[in-house]
Amino acid sequence: MRSGIGQLLLDAVSLKINAVAIDNVNQPFDYDGKQLRVRLLKPTTEAPITLLICYRAEQPKRGMYFISPTEHYPDKPVQAWTQGEDEDSRFWFPCFDYPGQLATSEIRVCVPKSFLAISNGELITTEEVGEEKIYHWQQKQVHPTYLMTLAVGEFAEICDGWNNITVNYYVEKAREADGRRSLEKTPRMLAFLSEKYGYPYPYPKYAQVCVADFIFGGMENTSATLLTDRCLLDERASLDDKRTESLVVHELAHQWFGNLVVIKHWSHAWIKEGMASYAEVLWVEQEYGQEEAAYYLLNEARSYLAEDASRYRRPIVTHIYREAIELYDCHLYEKGACVYHMIRVILGEELYDKAIHTFVQDHAHKTVETIDLLRAIDKATGYNLTFLFDQYVFRGGHPDYQVAYGWDGDSNLAKLTVTQTQAKDSEQGKDLFDLKLKIAFGYVEDGEVDLKVFSLRIHEREQSFFFPLEAKPDFISFDVGNSLLKTVTLDYPLPELQAQLLHDPDPVSRIYAAETLGKKGGLEAVNTLSESLESDRFWGVRLEAAKQLAKIKLDQAECALMKGLEDSHQQVRRAAIEGLGEFKSEKSYQALKARLELGDRSYYTEAEIARSLGKLASGHLRDKQAEILKILKQVLAERAGWNEVVRSGAISGLAQMKTVAEAADIILEYTNLGVPQALRLSAIRALGSVSTGQTPDKLEFILERLEILAGEGFFLTQAAVSSALSMMETPKAITLLQALAAQTPRRPRASPSRRSDRQSAKEPGV
Repeated sequence: MRSGIGQLLLDAVSLKINAVAIDNVNQPFDYDGKQLRVRLLKPTTEAPITLLICYRAEQPKRGMYFISPTEHYPDKPVQAWTQGEDEDSRFWFPCFDYPGQLATSEIRVCVPKSFLAISNGELITTEEVGEEKIYHWQQKQVHPTYLMTLAVGEFAEICDGWNNITVNYYVEKAREADGRRSLEKTPRMLAFLSEKYGYPYPYPKYAQVCVADFIFGGMENTSATLLTDRCLLDERASLDDKRTESLVVHELAHQWFGNLVVIKHWSHAWIKEGMASYAEVLWVEQEYGQEEAAYYLLNEARSYLAEDASRYRRPIVTHIYREAIELYDCHLYEKGACVYHMIRVILGEELYDKAIHTFVQDHAHKTVETIDLLRAIDKATGYNLTFLFDQYVFRGGHPDYQVAYGWDGDSNLAKLTVTQTQAKDSEQGKDLFDLKLKIAFGYVEDGEVDLKVFSLRIHEREQSFFFPLEAKPDFISFDVGNSLLKTVTLDYPLPELQAQLLHDPDPVSRIYAAETLGKKGGLEAVNTLSESLESDRFWGVRLEAAKQLAKIKLDQAECALMKGLEDSHQQVRRAAIEGLGEFKSEKSYQALKARLELGDRSYYTEAEIARSLGKLASGHLRDKQAEILKILKQVLAERAGWNEVVRSGAISGLAQMKTVAEAADIILEYTNLGVPQALRLSAIRALGSVSTGQTPDKLEFILERLEILAGEGFFLTQAAVSSALSMMETPKAITLLQALAAQTPRRPRASPSRRSDRQSAKEPGV
């Protein structure tokens, strides 16, 4: 304790403060509803003091949430749970609510005997008092207040373990099988991450508590992660839903990055969120192989690139924000993961692991900033990666490469011209990136591929490189291994693109070729994409081939997509179904209708069929509207199931029928209270899409309905209303959005996983 302190300032929002005492002596205090200022009768000395605050928290608006049955949802469980990130712990106890302030924590909670209470650290004692039970939890290692948690409910406890660490899963009773199915890989993940980070799991237990109505996908509270119960998979969902697995390993990775090594300021949250997102990639590589991991990372990059292109561009590390939660976007998660991958590529596997081990070991139970990661890399490996951080972390953007190839047969010279096309950063006045990457010239003979690999430094607006080769290459692979976060436009002749798609060993390079062929169009492109869809060994490339075929409006492309309906991988089938929905032909309609009648082992595939059928009800298939409405109503009546995925697909299909009044009416029916919550939220969101083609009277009715729904206090309902309003093409929607923002106490994370969530990408079943 520092001596001479005359007052203490604590964060405390909307609490009822009755008294404050030190050593049983009441202290004067001031409280404005946001901060508690304690005026000490005696200034502090170096001796520790014990501060006692007598207070009440009644129905807090944030921080702690109470779930219970209602008139319309009588089967909802009775639960209480907390959510502290970013600065919401202040809503349920007075504290220093900032990540750089670390402390041990302890909680004693009294609940009815039939309830379990789970919190951070070790369970010290339990004590029965009449019909109640007192749980005493203690977290002996320091951590920030946003990671302090409490979850109470009549949970079933599933006991597991790893390396003398208690590993327990808590789920609603009667869902034990789903809990084991969804969380059973946790011990193996603990072993994997302990080795990967060079530091054994640092806490006495690891609990995962699946709670109802959780506002995010998951939250990595120290040793006691909370997860949405929507992540629990039934047997059919487990066949093709891997998002739960990604969510589990993401939150577990935070036990090291975020909880053991704590960010000093919110501006540096990418250190933890980027690593937790990259842990998803690492686990996919460990569990499913390098091609799966490469494709996973590509989609992480795509999420960031979409946000950069459509919403805003910012440095990963920035001190410009209104609320810390605004930083939790795709720049933080997905771009952060890509930065960790680039570090790994530059250093190599052995030195990368050494750098991460050094960082974790040197800063365990301490706070860090981005510079500490740079210093750890330098200390462990001798590499100075300031150049990478300056370009990708401390400034916004990424390189946009345009790559042109030509062959001089007289001189046996390959010419590669690389142009950086990105615009200059308006704030920092910088536009060019200075980076090294590898390119390869591929030769195909008797099915075998030989690569001639070269390293390039690209640092100017336009650079041309000449390569003397023994023979003309069959294809060219730019950025071998997809090491850099970037966009690429390929200007290659058609034969080289065809060979690249069919023969390049790198799945991401094959995908780049597929994208370029899709833009070129034409029958030759269709034939090559069709061959890829039928024969590529990796499902991710087949999926991308299907997506590109959907962009080429030729009968042959439609026929090729028909073959994709029989693919062994459910995500390829879904891509083929979605593509056929773009053709709006009688042939596609009959094929999708038959597939829906037949059914599919994947919930998501059935949902995509229903959605695509709705898309078909336009143009010269307008006469099918009544029949499609009947089909979608039948799906809504008969295909309830896990997280309402299939019926939500039918709602999405109805939302595609923008000019059909009956479609809007059906969606409106499913926004009523009593409709299963997941389906109701889908219907609320769908109102935004279906409204764009409705008559003025119907549009006005939809706006009135959304205004009523916005008055509900339930956070997920308000988020769905916000989503619907954001899609509407009327100024009145803006007025309602402004009113909703003013009344909503809890703002959602900007990013989708996660986490993402990361509400959509990282939240299973949504």
